[in-house]
Amino acid sequence: MMTNLDLTEEQQAIRDTVRRYAREKIAPRAAELDASAEFPRETVKELAEMGIFGIGFPEDEGGMGGDTLSYILAVEELSRVDGSHGITLAAHCSLGVWPIYAFGTPEQKAKYMPKICAGEYLSSFGLTEPEAGSDAGGTRTTAVLDGDQWVINGSKQFITNATHAGVLVITARTDLEAKRSHGISAFLLETDAPGFSLGKKEDKLGLRASDTRALVFEDCRIPKDALLGEEGHGFPIFMKTLDGGRISIAALALGIGQGALDEAATYSMERKQFGRRICDFQMIQTYLADMHTELTAARHLTYHAARLKDAGRRHVIESAMAKYFASTAAMKATCLAIQIHGGYGYTKDYPVERYFRDAKLCEIGEGTSEIQRIVIARELLKMHAD
Repeated sequence: MMTNLDLTEEQQAIRDTVRRYAREKIAPRAAELDASAEFPRETVKELAEMGIFGIGFPEDEGGMGGDTLSYILAVEELSRVDGSHGITLAAHCSLGVWPIYAFGTPEQKAKYMPKICAGEYLSSFGLTEPEAGSDAGGTRTTAVLDGDQWVINGSKQFITNATHAGVLVITARTDLEAKRSHGISAFLLETDAPGFSLGKKEDKLGLRASDTRALVFEDCRIPKDALLGEEGHGFPIFMKTLDGGRISIAALALGIGQGALDEAATYSMERKQFGRRICDFQMIQTYLADMHTELTAARHLTYHAARLKDAGRRHVIESAMAKYFASTAAMKATCLAIQIHGGYGYTKDYPVERYFRDAKLCEIGEGTSEIQRIVIARELLKMHAD
């Protein structure tokens, strides 16, 4: 059971609405979608009609008028029954919509925000490349100005929502002489742009109903005014975007971990061994206690980071700590849930094996756990140096 953790009535209402929808409409199909790796078009459309894809953005921008924490609650509740739905929402809002909202010109926001907040089409974020994952400053995709158009060449890897996106936020090197993170710019690219194509669909371990593909740019041409923010300042844009995105992945991990705990607790009260319910055995109680304690701690970290973001305060270390701790807690919780289920947990008859596979991405995406430790340590040392 989860407490309200000082949520407002509006936040509780959003959480309860998404929870109810997820349990009634998504949970019955989650295993089927995982097996087929089919993108959940129907439920995504219904969530869009509910306003969920614009939940954390102002009404005058086309959003629902909620805050970051409301959005985080929605990601958590979707992920509690199916991580694929959770990451679809997370990648759209935190990586696709937010940089347009935060750095777009009035004209760019007027063109895209109403449609992406309404979920008419999804938005996506193209940062990772075959040779530039954790090393984001190693971007090799290039953008060269040719008259009134940018000509883009290169590729991106592991891009969520790519097939269903109408507009992409991508990064490319505009100053070919600049070193490392310098000389990288951000762009808005409509997916019908000439020279743009999608790569193969990834056959993934987990989050299988989430759409993940490569992006390919072959003399891809976009208008000069498709530049997002200032030329050469793309690196700070996507670093700030990732600060918020890490809170989303923490929420994804929370939901997956909580879903595994829900299943494990219920199973332990039903399963009998040696003539007793297994929840009566101290070792099982220890497992459940560890799972609940660590997920509760992760929830406090995650909600705190979201509240800092809502307050307009710096949240670099808080986002990194939330993502690192929540993803670690989720991985442990899903592993213990399988252990509690025993042999049945290793089969597809129970959802805990799916939670286990889904949780692993949380330790990798939007900065690996190793990267989070580096971010945390650097921020900590800055504090002590001041």
